[in-house]
Amino acid sequence: MDFNEEKITGIVEEVTFQNEANGFTVLDLALENELLTVVGVLPGVSAGETVTLTGTYTTHPSFGRQFKATGFTRCMPETTEQIYKYLASGVIRGIGPKKAMTIVEHFGEDTLDVLENEPERLAALKGISREQAEAMGEEFKKQYAMRTVMLGLEKYGFSPSECVRIFKRIGINAVEKIEENPYMLCSMGLGISFERAESIEQRLPKKPLPDFRIREGILHVCRYNSTNRGHTCIPREKLLKPSADLLEVTQDEIDIAIDKLINIGQLKRATLDKKEFVFLPSAYLAEKKIAERINIVAGFPPPGAPQLAEWIDRIEQKIGIKYEDQQRIAIATAAKKGLLVLTGGPGTGKTTAIKGIIDIFEKQHLDIALAAPTGRAAKRMSEVTGMEAKTIHRLLEVEWDEDDRPVFRRNIQNPLDCSALILDELSMIDIHLFANLLDALPLGCRLILVGDSDQLPPVGAGNVLQDLIESEMLPVVRLTQVFRQAMESKIITTAHKIVAGENPDLTNDGKDYFHLERPAPALTAQTVTELCSQRLPNAYGWDPITDIQVICPSKKGEAGTQNLNRLLQNALNPADKGKSELIVAGRLFRQGDKVMQVRNNYNIEWSSPKEKGTGIFNGDIGTLTSINTQSGVVTVDFDGRAAIIPGEYLSELELAYAITVHKSQGSEFKAVVLPVSGVVPNLAYRNLLYTAVTRARDLLVSVGSGELIYQMTQNDKKSRRYSALTHFLKEN
Repeated sequence: MDFNEEKITGIVEEVTFQNEANGFTVLDLALENELLTVVGVLPGVSAGETVTLTGTYTTHPSFGRQFKATGFTRCMPETTEQIYKYLASGVIRGIGPKKAMTIVEHFGEDTLDVLENEPERLAALKGISREQAEAMGEEFKKQYAMRTVMLGLEKYGFSPSECVRIFKRIGINAVEKIEENPYMLCSMGLGISFERAESIEQRLPKKPLPDFRIREGILHVCRYNSTNRGHTCIPREKLLKPSADLLEVTQDEIDIAIDKLINIGQLKRATLDKKEFVFLPSAYLAEKKIAERINIVAGFPPPGAPQLAEWIDRIEQKIGIKYEDQQRIAIATAAKKGLLVLTGGPGTGKTTAIKGIIDIFEKQHLDIALAAPTGRAAKRMSEVTGMEAKTIHRLLEVEWDEDDRPVFRRNIQNPLDCSALILDELSMIDIHLFANLLDALPLGCRLILVGDSDQLPPVGAGNVLQDLIESEMLPVVRLTQVFRQAMESKIITTAHKIVAGENPDLTNDGKDYFHLERPAPALTAQTVTELCSQRLPNAYGWDPITDIQVICPSKKGEAGTQNLNRLLQNALNPADKGKSELIVAGRLFRQGDKVMQVRNNYNIEWSSPKEKGTGIFNGDIGTLTSINTQSGVVTVDFDGRAAIIPGEYLSELELAYAITVHKSQGSEFKAVVLPVSGVVPNLAYRNLLYTAVTRARDLLVSVGSGELIYQMTQNDKKSRRYSALTHFLKEN
């Protein structure tokens, strides 16, 4: 949305709300001819101050016309009336309206100067002791300290909200400390990147010590490898060259700096198979905690169940099936050991085995909890089991701190209220979330871990499912037999061929998988658009928005999500006078669009006919039902939950006619259209193709190059993830 910013100046009449943690403020501003509501990050602003604000006029759906401030400058109150209003607002602890009147009547326009420089003079007034006077002076100086820090930081390009967070983290000496070492900001969870710290250094009056940059550069390389490549640790020798290249120093200097970082606790080290690895402390502690907690769970096996075989026989009779041998072993292992990793591909009966485990646990009178990493995966788990499943974040009762980091109310001091937990889609879960989940398990709780080890690893650091299996320290049951009914599905047989490294059959002789050969990405994109907008809806009667999902290996290129979303938006939801539109950061949103939330946001409110709540999660797909072009507020229907999303959160929405394979993990769609054309080499590998194929339930159509499908099938060179979990599990 392209707004022209304006500047306004007025006197703060009243502060109606101020969040001390992040500085978000709602206030009434007295202009010449009106009283205007202002919202924005305005830390420390108080009644009586004169402020100049930069921002835009908006219209809130409930509160009407407002001014949304993006920046501000301030002047302290000058007239006695302004000073009285400022002090009477309660900004200085210990001064209310009555004392404010007494002080201002005595000192007049010199009041603030007295508070700052000679607070002891306040003790001459009736009702104010010497101690109270000095405390008032100290409180006033604290208010000024925030202002001083903000003024000092603004010249380095920090926003008001960043200034607040830096002040709260570092204190009154923030400017001096940052000027001494701007790289300290990178390790504080403030969202300040190494590149930005380098740009701040260029503006400093004095160059900081080179050691600061070298150490932070090494940490930056470690964070990059964790965030972008999923490593939990790195062989020490592999850290030397990339760090030296980034920082333009010698590898010897890097080696010395690594030792310093280890000595001060900013890196951890461990020897794995006679080779030294280095870790970020959070990753080291997470993998250590997982290993310790898994061993604790294994050390508390459930009591024996002598009638177990009889129970399983009765369940078979009741539901009219005969469990396959490995399914029966899985059910028995879950009951006997209380700890199980259950893995297998599509059509191998994981769902049937899970239901059998639930039936046994119910016979043992256990309180069962079901969980999955995403909302869509939890919903699917609920549908196939008939029991409520929660996201892991919801199960752990997540809250978010002022730096937008998760804090879980369920933990080792406040464990979960369950005696058995079944966790699905384990392949999607990174080490940090898994460590927090294990931390909240009560002693003696059964733990059943379910996942497909051939799917993509998690977006975050680690490879938990694969590491648990490879450690051989837990009971693992791998379901391999594809059931006869499943064998009738060409989607399932194709998936199993891909996993086995066998080229799939691309002849169109099946009922649920078809391949359309197209020689170029542009023709692939054209065919995908035709399939979604005409051919599949006409042939099957499906809704192109809710029933059909395009899943792409990559974002870029003519057959990537970015271009396909543009084509599909025009084909499925064309421009119309009756549809509102909004441009956000160059992206066009139109009423009726299919959209995806790409970041967990626990502040967004939603409502349904039955309930109200807050929180929309990464991967949630919905339909954009309304746009308020004046206020920039949109409403999105996420599976019956109407979420009102204000303008500041619109960057967290993306068009979802086409999504990446990574974003599709944990979801299942009635029909999947898979463009396979122009895929870059680093994305042309087997388990990415396998993951895409297994997202389709009733129909899969691949479009593009059959030869590329064969190449991806043969390419089992998964990008290696360095991790230490297997080692730590064996070590305990």
